[in-house]
Amino acid sequence: VYLETYGCQMNVNDTEIAWAILQKNGYARTKDLDEADVILLVTCSVREKAEQAIWNRLRHLKALKARRQQARLPLRIGILGCMAERLKEEILHREKLVDIVAGPDAYRDLPQLLAVAESGQQAANVLLSLDETYADILPVQTSAGGTTAFVSIMRGCDNMCSYCIVPFTRGRERSRPIASILQEVRMLSDQGVKEVTLLGQNVNSFRDMSEVQFQSAAAPVLSRGFSTVYKAKPGGLRFAHLLDQVSRIDPEMRIRFTSPHPKDFPDEASVLQLIQERHNICKQLHLPAQSGSTRVLEAMRRGYTREAYLDLVHHVRECIPGVSLSSDFISGFCGETEEDHQQTVSLLREVRYNVGFLFAYSMRQKTRAYHRLQDDVPADIKKRRLEELITVFREEAARANEAMVGQSQLVLVEGPSKRSDLELCGRNDGNIKVIFPDAETEDAAGCKAPVRAQPGDYVLVKVTSASSQTLKGVLLCRTTLSRSAACH
Repeated sequence: VYLETYGCQMNVNDTEIAWAILQKNGYARTKDLDEADVILLVTCSVREKAEQAIWNRLRHLKALKARRQQARLPLRIGILGCMAERLKEEILHREKLVDIVAGPDAYRDLPQLLAVAESGQQAANVLLSLDETYADILPVQTSAGGTTAFVSIMRGCDNMCSYCIVPFTRGRERSRPIASILQEVRMLSDQGVKEVTLLGQNVNSFRDMSEVQFQSAAAPVLSRGFSTVYKAKPGGLRFAHLLDQVSRIDPEMRIRFTSPHPKDFPDEASVLQLIQERHNICKQLHLPAQSGSTRVLEAMRRGYTREAYLDLVHHVRECIPGVSLSSDFISGFCGETEEDHQQTVSLLREVRYNVGFLFAYSMRQKTRAYHRLQDDVPADIKKRRLEELITVFREEAARANEAMVGQSQLVLVEGPSKRSDLELCGRNDGNIKVIFPDAETEDAAGCKAPVRAQPGDYVLVKVTSASSQTLKGVLLCRTTLSRSAACH
């Protein structure tokens, strides 16, 4: 089997789940397309561009399949994930070369679907589940060097933002039992993984309902000035409890999480308190804003105003000094005026994010925007506004990063830099890329012989220059997460 992943980190994790299921059923994995008997594409539907990439890829694979048929070597092609869920009929009819289609909740069915495809029929399962979390399947880690890993803690989303296809392709929110998450993180720790990112469409509304004694807890309180389209549900162990447990497993393992929703950081701020207190929970938060205009936020059904969002940002910065913030923005949403756009520009200036993910709006079928709103911002205006947002984001990120010049940063080494074998690359606590020379250095533990930093090591790097995307610096010493925390 040959696996190809498109889109978000959830899809990276889904690829590992699909591979774990196929491996148990006797499949071997190849990195060579020409060796494959089965090619599976794990797809994304968030924007039109993502789907276009798959249609183009299928055209390329059509020729490969035709050559195989002439040589009497059958090749099976499958579309997995969000696009399979959204466009099942179209994929099966438009591209006769696709043999199987499996939605995000149907990966357990892959061996059976492939068996049907062996007999020459097309096979599909895009049923969404109310309880599938793949809790008992430990994903086979495929990330580079095994230094970092993603752990899925929940699936689906209940927020129903008007632009978003996710609730329709990934279904309702459901959380994995905490016990199975802790088991996976312990296994990763034993394998020497040094950084785990807890993944979910909306991680901080996590609710483990797997044991009766958890079910009497009160419903959570939302942050001030925030609302939801659904009623907050009582019961369950919440995200703060999970974060507390996960961070206790290995003091030398960094913990990150994505993606939270701004509404789920209530005033008692137990999650923010944990980030501030624990040396191994990264001082980094993803706070997706989407727009800086209250009017547009209302049309998007985000459940907050510009003012409520800014209050939250100030609250976060008070609770976690030096926090690194990242965000998502959509330019050219339905009805967005030039004034609305300028509000987003000014939000970018005011907050000064370290990392940003910015996209032009693309209308998706099934969403509330598709049924209720007009996609009335012309493509060239969307493009111009997006370029303006990117320019402003980069200017502000460069300023934020330049403030780190002269400081020493703790960096988890990931491997050689893409541009030069003489340099190493890693990420600091704020998830910003740091590049430094691959040179001998001393070990902070007092070991006399000079050492070379390896992937998975923590090193201190003194920052000498910064851009909007990266920091560059000189290597000071190799250290550990606990030792570095004790020194600060």
